[in-house]
Amino acid sequence: MPPSLDLAADPPASTTRSPSRGQDGGTQPDTAPPGTTRRLQQEDLAGLRCRLRRVNTLAQLAQLPPIPAGASADLRSRLERVRQLELRIREKKAGSGATPGAQPSGDTGVAAPAAEAGEKAPAYQRFHTLAQEQPPGLTLPYKFKVLAEMFRSMDTIAGMLFNRAETITFAKVKQGVQDMMRKQFEERHVGQIKAVYPTSYRLRQEKNIPTFGNGLKKSDYQLTLEPVLGEEEKVDGRPHLSASRLLERRKEFNRNLVNIVKQHHKAFLATLTPPMVVPEEKLTRWHPRFKVDEVPDISPAELPQPPQEDRLTTAQEVLSTARGMLTPKMEKALANLALRTAEAGAGEPVVSKAPSPASTSSALKGVSQALLERIRAKEAQKLQALMTRDPQQEERLAMLGRLPAMARILRNVFVAEKKQALTMEVACARMADSYDAQMPPGEMEKHLRLFAELLPDWVGIHAIRTDTYIKLDKGKDLGLVTERLTKAAKEAEAL
Repeated sequence: MPPSLDLAADPPASTTRSPSRGQDGGTQPDTAPPGTTRRLQQEDLAGLRCRLRRVNTLAQLAQLPPIPAGASADLRSRLERVRQLELRIREKKAGSGATPGAQPSGDTGVAAPAAEAGEKAPAYQRFHTLAQEQPPGLTLPYKFKVLAEMFRSMDTIAGMLFNRAETITFAKVKQGVQDMMRKQFEERHVGQIKAVYPTSYRLRQEKNIPTFGNGLKKSDYQLTLEPVLGEEEKVDGRPHLSASRLLERRKEFNRNLVNIVKQHHKAFLATLTPPMVVPEEKLTRWHPRFKVDEVPDISPAELPQPPQEDRLTTAQEVLSTARGMLTPKMEKALANLALRTAEAGAGEPVVSKAPSPASTSSALKGVSQALLERIRAKEAQKLQALMTRDPQQEERLAMLGRLPAMARILRNVFVAEKKQALTMEVACARMADSYDAQMPPGEMEKHLRLFAELLPDWVGIHAIRTDTYIKLDKGKDLGLVTERLTKAAKEAEAL
């Protein structure tokens, strides 16, 4: 431990700043304002205290457990290397101020590792739907969206290579996808893409492909990809992957992802009490209690493997190279691995199982079972209507919900203007200025026309020559108007 330094003590009173020199080499009197010298000294003391704390922290971290005395020379040398490496890592963490639990800023895979019991997924995965501009609708899990982006990047790179008549190897695609997405891209992701969209690529194991210094031998087998195209997609007699075809493939991949989530959603609805059956073609949003981010990951499809003899030769080469560097148990395990045939099974996606419904609460004891069933049936009917509601109807319901508050603003606008009629542009501008939420004039005009549709005796819209005018009956009771608008919103919601 370094000797203790009393850094808190003030410096000697005789410490002064050296006089500054002018351009002619002579000295000039110090013109710093009072207190500047002491402030600079305090800043230097703060820096020294910070350095001292860092030295003390490194000294504490360096106290690693000693190497056992009975260890062999080889083991002692390896433990010493591990000890040095651990010390360097700790010094680097202490120097950069990183905490042991810090995580890298970027995601490196499609899905995070399996969480321990009680742990939650990161917030950027659990709440990613809140950052979407469009309504929730049939949202996809975060890991599915990442896989869709991987397919788009892979299709873009494969399309460029395919149109140049180059052999598309996994090594080329992997590097390109990782450069585009800044995420790790492995063969299992290709297997997942194949499982979601089986007719997208034709995969093969080929050798005698130029490697161009990527660390592989020309005689090694490489995984190659070939886009599957129709006979009509040809340019000058050769298949061509056009931009429009890339867009179609991307949409098809997203549809397949949505269909996978629909299967899990269907299984979830079957576990409810009473069970619900919603036609998939009419489904526009998930059940409120369906946790879309808990949908299991996609099982990768089986990828083509090199011939058995080539895999055996490669494993034996690794074994012969590593012989003498491993323990006998590890050598035996590697030898068994070289003789074993690699098996990869691709099965149906595991459907998420929802927990069984809870038993009737003690607070409901004594209530008629028939009444409970009618209430549950009515609730299921409302949820089914919510899940099958189209976007146009959803937009109309949102507009109906805003009309009661807008009615008061519209009447105040006409009272303030002291006119019987206003042009549509002026009315929309005044309404947009007074409404509590920002809304463009085009959207405000839709609301005013909805007023005229629901309450033609209160609001009238008249087109005169090139202008459109809106007229309001200011003698109507605003309370009755609000009541009629609220009733119309409830009726539309019950449909």
